[in-house]
Amino acid sequence: MLFGILIIWILTTIGLLVVSAIVPGIKAQSTGSLLLAALILGLINAFIRPLLWILTWPLTVLSFGLFALLINAFMIQLTAELVPGFEVRDFASALLGAVLMVILAILGFIFVEWFLFDSVYWLQMGEARSIL
Repeated sequence: MLFGILIIWILTTIGLLVVSAIVPGIKAQSTGSLLLAALILGLINAFIRPLLWILTWPLTVLSFGLFALLINAFMIQLTAELVPGFEVRDFASALLGAVLMVILAILGFIFVEWFLFDSVYWLQMGEARSIL
């Protein structure tokens, strides 16, 4: 369990590093602030985000899940408010950072499935097929 939490923290740190390198409005002044931002973002996502998702689920359903991106952007902006040395210029930068973090998470999932578990199974009309 602790190993899994450590892996998620490292992957979040890498994701924030990539986002801060790509998005001009997001920057981390040091490696320590980046590591702290990843830790705080993980804690916020574990404790505050589920509450916001429950309170805003009608908006998320009506927007076909796009409102979840706004919640994720708010989480990034809240992290920037709490962590000295991690800066988010405006909400648009936070939104772009949230979109990039989602894309990185999807790519990370694909990477883990393809390279660590050797195959990906997709369900099509009740049957499982291996891509590899």
